[in-house]
Amino acid sequence: MAVIRDVMAAFQLYQPTSVVDAEKLLQQHGEEAWVLAGGMDSFDWLKDRIKKPKVVIELSGVEELKGVRATADGVEIGAMTTLTDVAQHPVIRQKYGVLAQAAELVASPQIRNQGTIGGNVSQDARCWYYRAGWPCYRAGGNICYADTPVGRNREHAILQAERCVAVNPSDTAPAFIALDAKFVVLTPKGQEVMDAEKYFIGPDVDITRMNILRPGYLLTAIRIPSTWANAQFYFEKVRDRNVWDFPLMNVASAVKLSGGTIQDIRIAVNAVAARPLRLKTVEDSVRGKPRDAATGEAAGKLAIQGAVPLQFNAYKIPLMRNLVKRSISGVQEAAWAS
Repeated sequence: MAVIRDVMAAFQLYQPTSVVDAEKLLQQHGEEAWVLAGGMDSFDWLKDRIKKPKVVIELSGVEELKGVRATADGVEIGAMTTLTDVAQHPVIRQKYGVLAQAAELVASPQIRNQGTIGGNVSQDARCWYYRAGWPCYRAGGNICYADTPVGRNREHAILQAERCVAVNPSDTAPAFIALDAKFVVLTPKGQEVMDAEKYFIGPDVDITRMNILRPGYLLTAIRIPSTWANAQFYFEKVRDRNVWDFPLMNVASAVKLSGGTIQDIRIAVNAVAARPLRLKTVEDSVRGKPRDAATGEAAGKLAIQGAVPLQFNAYKIPLMRNLVKRSISGVQEAAWAS
């Protein structure tokens, strides 16, 4: 009989049935605790023996964290709501279609049935050096293996890279930013409600994290105001395969028109930096202008200012230019045009 020596590290499993109980467990166990939502990110870490928490707090029994609820000013989505439920919810499809599109393009149907909206916005970097346990900056070391002359960095950052060049892999994050969503987070000091774009952080703030969650913190819900309900939306994701793959890049926009003129707009891109980026300069440049190809072309050129490619990802610059162009003009063209 074969003897398995490299077993997955043992841990204590807790399965709370209320937010109050989950919060108590998080406070009690602090840095030793690992929060398990749908498990699509967590299981990879645990099975690969890279993360070895002493305590796992599994949230599937907390019904308060599930479902889409109407509010006085929009909707609130529990963090444990599955991606499938988000993508198929009639109110989200009708009023906030950019989020439904984004959720529907995550991974595969099987993963969307299990994966949660909170997990999708909170997942860690997908850089294979980091995921394989190499002692890089993000893992506490003193080198970025992807940013070397021989590093494999085809999927990595072209903007705001500081030591670590890994990108945020979420599909729904830019949609939430375009919708001006608010993230509801329980902290040791109480509840905090923050703009979606402030939930995500880059290596200049903390190179070991991609969001504001720390030991004792819990994302409980995401609120979408009615401000951008029924706007004209655009979402596009470019990936190597049309199922399962993480984005090489994605873009989300919400546009309000007055006639054919852009009255207001929000636009965000992801997989170009360590955090999803709201393109405020682009937004400012197109307000008051016609929604057409010329406006989109100028916006695309503006969006890529400051982009610096790595050895194997120069394609991301024209790709970003074209995705931004189309998200503003609303016209589908070839994504890979140079």
